[in-house]
Amino acid sequence: MAINSLVRRRGYRALLGVSCLTAVLGIGTLSLADTEIQPSPPSIGADVPVTYFGPPPSSVEPELVGPLLLMKSGVVDANLGTVTLPLYRGQLKDGRNIWYILTDTDDRGNADALGLNFSAKLTYANACDKARHATLEGDGSLTFDRGTVDFSPDRSLTPGDPGAPFPPKAQQPGSVGDADYTPIVKFESGGGHIYNAPMIAFDVAAETLNAYCTGSPDKKKVHDKVVKICPRDGTVTLNLTTGFSFSRPVFYLSTDTNDPVASTLEEATLAPGLLNVLTGGDDTFTSPVERLFAFTNGPQNVAPKEINPQRQGLFSAIIDGNGPLNVLGGIPTNATDYSPLWDFNLGEWTAESVTNGYRSRMTDEFQILGMVSRGFLTGPGGKPYGSTGIVVNCPIVQRLL
Repeated sequence: MAINSLVRRRGYRALLGVSCLTAVLGIGTLSLADTEIQPSPPSIGADVPVTYFGPPPSSVEPELVGPLLLMKSGVVDANLGTVTLPLYRGQLKDGRNIWYILTDTDDRGNADALGLNFSAKLTYANACDKARHATLEGDGSLTFDRGTVDFSPDRSLTPGDPGAPFPPKAQQPGSVGDADYTPIVKFESGGGHIYNAPMIAFDVAAETLNAYCTGSPDKKKVHDKVVKICPRDGTVTLNLTTGFSFSRPVFYLSTDTNDPVASTLEEATLAPGLLNVLTGGDDTFTSPVERLFAFTNGPQNVAPKEINPQRQGLFSAIIDGNGPLNVLGGIPTNATDYSPLWDFNLGEWTAESVTNGYRSRMTDEFQILGMVSRGFLTGPGGKPYGSTGIVVNCPIVQRLL
């Protein structure tokens, strides 16, 4: 099967540090590579069944080892790699429907009350007042001042050369925002706080979307990550992506990027408004981003259908259809600097690293930076390592360990 056909049929998505190439296949089940990073039961190698083991330490203290739902507004199906979230309806000033989700806010009280992620850094995502503005109506809905998304394009990808399939030769994101669209919203009626409110559908009646309550949505009407959408129940189910944060496997939701290649790979909306987000500053004062680390030429499978336990990276993901397994910086419970806006850092293993067998799966930010400092990882083509200027909106959903 040609690579392009494989990509189209299997629904390749992204954790693409370019944001977040996905670990979840379009058929709604986790790939072999992605189930590989999920923790194994503690009964392996023991003389007692798993039922004899107590609850994970994370159930006592969130920072300890074990599974932990971070976006508490969601219900995660770990077997399918999906999350079901509340679906909200709003409108533009001209009355057209906007269907959206809420994932993060810089309002700590409302984050706790609604089960959203708290991110102090989101305050600085409104540089030059580029966020969309929302006001509260008498019926409880929000009216947005600007920003539309066209969900009708057919997503397509033409890989690059066989030996180097990334970057692709051509790409078409499945959803494209206008010049004003950004998922970042300033809630004028809510103390001016900043919310992450990705758009899921636009200018579609509730009756039309209710036909997809049991699944098989028309991707020309909804976000490509949508598995099921049901206005009458007030819910939407979306595919997740797997990655690592400080060596802990995680699920996150990739919804928007400011780059057409990343948007196509991630099955995310191209959001031109995210071009206004400052990158390169990481954890400095006024920085709205955290870093995400991806690789071009990471370890690949040695044969079709054979999973290399070290596999990782964009070359591998495009060739075998599995996720690239990108690495995220700080998330809630292991750091204080979480942001759903990820600054994509793309690395390339040097020829020396490959020849000497130093290339392997990376799972930790400082492990990666150590490889960079030793000269084993560079930017693409040997360029200096650092930010690509690509921003990916990837709210963290669950820590798996």
